[in-house]
Amino acid sequence: MTAETIRPLLWSGVGWLDGIRPERALLKGRAYHVVKRAMDLFVVLAAAPFWAPVMALIALAIKLDDRRAPVMFVQERTGQAGGTLRMHKFRTMVPNAEAMKWELRHLNELEWPDFKITNDPRITRPGRLLRKTSLDELPQLWDVLRGALSLVGPRPTDFLADTYRLWQTERLDVKPGITGLWQIYGRGLSEWDDRSRLDIAYVQRRCLWLDIQILFRTVPAVLARRGAK
Repeated sequence: MTAETIRPLLWSGVGWLDGIRPERALLKGRAYHVVKRAMDLFVVLAAAPFWAPVMALIALAIKLDDRRAPVMFVQERTGQAGGTLRMHKFRTMVPNAEAMKWELRHLNELEWPDFKITNDPRITRPGRLLRKTSLDELPQLWDVLRGALSLVGPRPTDFLADTYRLWQTERLDVKPGITGLWQIYGRGLSEWDDRSRLDIAYVQRRCLWLDIQILFRTVPAVLARRGAK
C-alpha cells in the first residue's frame, strides 16, 4: 500500500510515507519493541507534571456537572490479535449513552459499525469541549503506563474483530495506540475503510522513526482540531 493508494481517499499529505523504509531501520524485532516501550514510558512520565493537574481539573468539572455519574468511562475495545482491552476516557456522554446508540442509529452519519451524529444529544456540556480538544483521551496515558496501549498504533475499535473484513484484520497485528495516521489525516471525518487503510499503512512501515514522526505530527493536528467532533 503506497501513499498514492491512500491519497485519493483522503488528501495529498501522506506522500512522506513513501520515504519510510522499515527494512533500513537500525532497530528491528524485539529491539524495536523494547525501545518503543521505553519511549512510551519516558514521554508519558516526563509530561506528567503537565497532564496530571489538567486531569484533576477536568475530573472536577465532570463531577460538578453530574455528581451522581462517574468521571471515567471504561470501555472494552478490540486490540492486538482481536483480543479485548479496557480503555479509559473521561466521560463525555450521559451514563446511558451506549443504550441510546441503538435508538439513534437512524441518525448515524457514517457507515456502520462506525457511529457519529452531528450535535449528538448524548454529549454533556463539559463533554463538548473535551471532545473538541481531545482532552477526553488524557486518561489513556494511564493505559500506556500499564502497557495496554502504546502512544502510537491503530486505535482500538469499540466493535469486535468479527465485524472486520479479512483485509482489515492486518491492523490487529500490532499493539493499539493513542494516536496514528488517521488521527492526523482523518480522525472523525474518515470512514472505517479509509481509517483501516491508514492503519495498515502504519503496520507495514512501522519503525521508531515513523513513530516519532507521528507523535510530532499529532500535535498540530490536535491544536487545529482536525476532525474533532
